[in-house]
Amino acid sequence: MSAEEVAKAFVQHFYQTCDAGVDALGGLFNDQSMLTFEGQQVQGSAAIIAKLKSVGTVKHTVKTTDIQPSANPNAIVIFVTGAIQIGGDNPLHFCEFFHLVGTSPGQYYVHNDVFRLNYGL
Repeated sequence: MSAEEVAKAFVQHFYQTCDAGVDALGGLFNDQSMLTFEGQQVQGSAAIIAKLKSVGTVKHTVKTTDIQPSANPNAIVIFVTGAIQIGGDNPLHFCEFFHLVGTSPGQYYVHNDVFRLNYGL
């Protein structure tokens, strides 16, 4: 699969799974993975899942996805924008950056994940 195909499949899987139940995302992260969520950094799969669960029930609507190969030939960077509903409240704009790193052919983990809400700019 090309970087574009991998990234598109990842984005669809990530947000569908996140919206259905964050626990199922645990396999996408490992002990080296880092999440920065609204400026708060957590590291490791368990800490990342705990942080995502603390947000509550969410529903994402992806608007744009930008994909680039990384300097590492086994890595991909992805930038996503869209809207998120938290607990059924009004949607808010968000952006999220992912750095996927390959562990074997066709297998990737999320090394970096940076999430920000975009308030009235």
